[in-house]
Order: sequence, then C-alpha cells, then structure tokens
Amino acid sequence: MASNEQPIILKKVKKVVHGHHGGAWKIAYADFVTAMMAFFLLMWLISMTTPEQKQGLADYFAPSNVSRSTSGAGGIMGGTAFDQEGSRMPGTKPQVVMTISTPAQPQSPEVEKAEAEKAAQMDKLMKEKSARDEQNFRSAAESIRQSMRENPDLAELSRNVIIDETPEGLRIQIVDQDGRSMFPSGLSEPYERTRKLIDEVGKILIKLPNRVSVSGHTDANPMAGRNGYSNWELTSDRANAARRILENAGLSNDRVYQVVGKADSEPLFPEDPYMAANRRLSIVLLREAPVTPPGFSP
Repeated sequence: MASNEQPIILKKVKKVVHGHHGGAWKIAYADFVTAMMAFFLLMWLISMTTPEQKQGLADYFAPSNVSRSTSGAGGIMGGTAFDQEGSRMPGTKPQVVMTISTPAQPQSPEVEKAEAEKAAQMDKLMKEKSARDEQNFRSAAESIRQSMRENPDLAELSRNVIIDETPEGLRIQIVDQDGRSMFPSGLSEPYERTRKLIDEVGKILIKLPNRVSVSGHTDANPMAGRNGYSNWELTSDRANAARRILENAGLSNDRVYQVVGKADSEPLFPEDPYMAANRRLSIVLLREAPVTPPGFSP
C-alpha cells in the first residue's frame, strides 16, 4: 500500500560571521611613513653636504679595490696585487665627518662692549710693553758703546761688535775679523779680550728685566782634528762659555732663555759662507710679551 506521506527535508543554513579585518594595514602604513621620513632626511642631508663630504661617503661605501699588477710571476696571487685602497684591513674604511654649521648667535651689546674693552686693554698693554722694550734697547746699546769708548782694552774691539735690533730683540754680535779672532781656532774658551767684552755686556744686561738668548756660529769650514767633534759641538761649547761669563757678571740663571750652537746654519754673510765674520757669538736681549692681567681672557 503506497504511503501518501511526503518526505521531510531538513535544510541547514550555515551562518558565516564576518570578523574584524585586523591591524595589518596600520603596520604597512607605518612602514610607508617611516620610508618617506628616511627619504626626506636623506634629501636634506644631501643638500647640506659639500662635494668633498659626498665623495667621502662614496669612498666609504665603495667595495675594496683589486687591481692588476705587472709584478709577480704567477703563484698564489697570479700577478694580482691590492692597491692602496684594497690593502686596508677590514674596519679601516675612510672616516666621513659631516659638520653642519649653524649661524652664530648675535652677541648682546653688553658682551660686545666687554670684548671691545678687553681688546683695547690688551692693545694698550702691548704698546706700553713695546715702548719699554725700545727704551731698554736704546739704553743698553748706548751703554755698551760708551763702555767700549771709555775702556782702552775694549776700544780696539769696536770693529768686532755689531749691535742692531731684530724681531727677536736687541742683538749684540761679537764677530771675528780677518787677523783678529774672538776665540782660538777650534777651542771653546775665548781670548781674554773677548772675556772682558762679554763681561762688560753682562754688567749692562743685568740692569734690564728682559730674558737673554746666546747662540754660537761658525763659518763653513769643517772642524779639523778631534773625531766626532764638529762645528755643532764647538759653537754649543762657545755659547755655553759666554753664558758662564754673563752669569759671573751677575746675570741670573732664570733670565737665560736659551743657549744654542748653530754651526754654519745661519751665516751672517750668506753670499760668502767662508767669511771670517760668520764666526761669531750672538747675544740677544729678547722682547717680552705683556703679562696678561688677572681675570683677562682673550
């Protein structure tokens, strides 16, 4: 018997729930913004650098160079040699220093006034010191000349003394003349007449505050005799002998600035390095820099 009942069909509907898309787009956007910032920063740095700095950057990031060389005959390197750049050890690439200068900040009127006053004060001190030096130099030069005129033992040495002013100060040179030397040949101790002259110079210099430099000089003739004893040693010994005479005359040790032997390196007459007058002692009364006042900063 046929059944009249209809089959029951059950239909299941699956509901799809659409979830939130998440924050992946934010990460991508942040990367994009970061890249743009880096790009604009790079453009700004390029616009602020000099051609030399750009070349330095290029050298820094350039690979090590290897160049062919004609040296070698095969072997491990096969005639390949590292050039100056390629021979650097790792980590020793050229340094790149980038300096970005900023405009100087304008000084206040008070600061500018103070700086101007300091500069004027220093200028005044230098002028005063220079004037005192000039007065001391004139006084010393005249005293030496007068002493030589009044002393018969020194009067005959007038042609052996040259007094002049140089950028260093007042220079007193005791020079040899043809037929009249100030030192025995090859010896460091002076003749007695030279000793008296240096002693007289010392008695005049002790009255002044300036420091003193002593140097010995000779002509271009090489030293003959002792092995290893050259014109350098001879002129140094003669300068030291003069220093001892000056100190015995009363010149304090702390006023001696330097004692040096210069051999034939500074001839008095460069056009004739063998000339007798190139053999000499040079005693310089030095110019002194002004003392900086307390609290003064240049």
